[in-house]
Parts: sequence; structure tokens; C-alpha cells
Amino acid sequence: MIATVIHWGTSPEITKLFGVFPLTYYGLLFTGGIALAYFMMAWIYRREGIGDEKFDRLSIYVVLGTIIGARLGHFLFYQPEYLWKAPLEVVLPIAKVDGVYQFDGYRGLASHGGIIGIIIAVILYCRKTKLSFLWVADRLAVVAPVTCVFIRVGNFMNSEIIGKPTGGDYGVVFRLVDAIPRHPAQLYEAIAYLLVFSMMIMLYRRNVKPDGFIFGIFLILLFSARFGIEFFKEKQVAFERGMTLNMGQWLSIPFILIGSALAAYRRKSAVNNEYGHAY
Repeated sequence: MIATVIHWGTSPEITKLFGVFPLTYYGLLFTGGIALAYFMMAWIYRREGIGDEKFDRLSIYVVLGTIIGARLGHFLFYQPEYLWKAPLEVVLPIAKVDGVYQFDGYRGLASHGGIIGIIIAVILYCRKTKLSFLWVADRLAVVAPVTCVFIRVGNFMNSEIIGKPTGGDYGVVFRLVDAIPRHPAQLYEAIAYLLVFSMMIMLYRRNVKPDGFIFGIFLILLFSARFGIEFFKEKQVAFERGMTLNMGQWLSIPFILIGSALAAYRRKSAVNNEYGHAY
């Protein structure tokens, strides 16, 4: 059998801007993913005749909700002790190294926290604009998986969120971590999210109704993929080692259940509206 091991040891840092601020692949991919989702959402708003003013406000709400939610989610779910031990590192993109604070970027970001932050931001946005939450959520569900793809590729570039050993002479050796062939779990997840994106585009192009159904399917597919791929990942924090399911899986379950309930309820409502007055 021919060995199929890929050795990966690319430095996460491309260069230092002004000799101080690190320019990283993850940062570029994160920004690029948000930018692509932004332009796609702008196209959707124009296609459906929603004014630019409402779209501009949505982009501000969503970007802030994503970053704040993902940052707070990381520390709430994975490192809660930092909330009182090092609150500056929670709020600011810095880290203490040898007793001195240095610019480090926002390295701790949790996707589940990001989703919660976006949901809260959209609720506040809809209260201001009088748009339907489910209408907006459906359209965000179409573009969000693109950003998720870019983020997971960024994790691969960082050699983080690595997979478990494959146990054979195949896999990816993350040379910045060790010399063991491992599952490229980040890429598994990126591919899964690309498939979710394809499904969302198909549902949107078919004009699937009622509002909320696409969002429900999005939650089911995205977090089911996350739940399954977690079995291929190494534990992220020490307290997960004694857990049957890791934190990412436990956090995914409520989203899967909410998505299932929402999709079923909205589909039932559509059927009742269509046939309820037949007699």
C-alpha cells in the first residue's frame, strides 16, 4: 500500500505589519469569508427589493454579533476562568507573554457563540427595521456556510483543531504539533459546510416557503455535520477528556433540536395553510 501522508508545517503568520501586528492566514481567511458573505447578502437584498440602508445596518449588526458572540462564547464554554482572571484578554486582542502584554489577535473564537451572537444581533436588527426575523434568518442561512468554510481552512493553516491519529500511514502530519499522521478534521468540516452551502442555495433558488424553514434546515445540517466530525477531532481543552461527548457536540445538540422543531413546525404550517380550507 502506498503511503499517503501529507506533511504540513506552514507558519500561521505571513508577516508582521509595521514589525508589530501579525498578518495571518487565519485572519485573511476569516475576513475574506465575511466579505464574501457580505456581497452575497447584498445581492439577495437587492434582488428582493430591500433598501441599501437596511442592508448596511444588518451588516454592522451581524459582524459585531459574530465577533462578540464568538469571543465571549469561547471563554464561557472553554475557558471561563479567564473572565475573572484575565478580563483584558477576553475583550482585547492581546495575550500576556512572560509578564508582558502583546498583540495576539482574537485567537479564541467559538462558532457556537458566534451563532448565538448573530441570532441576538438579528433580533435587535429586526426590532429596528420591522423586518421578519425568520425572513432575515433564512437569507443569512444561505450565506453563512461560506464564512464557515473559510474559517475552517484558516484553522488548517494554523495547524489547530487537529484531528485524531489515523492509526495508519495516511493522513496529515501537522509538523508544528507532532509527527503523527492525523485526520485533517478542519478540512472535513470545510467540505461539509460547502455541501451545506450548496443545499442552502438550492432551497433559496427554489423559493422554498414558509419563512423559517430554510433556517431550520441550516441548523440541522450544519450542526449535525459539526457533531459527527467532532468524533475525528482531538479534545480541545483538558476538561473534555473525561466526557463521552465533547463540548462542541453538547453545544450542537440544542441547535439540531431547535432546527428540527422549527423546520417541522413551519412545514406543517405551510401544509395547513394550503389545505386547511379545502373543505
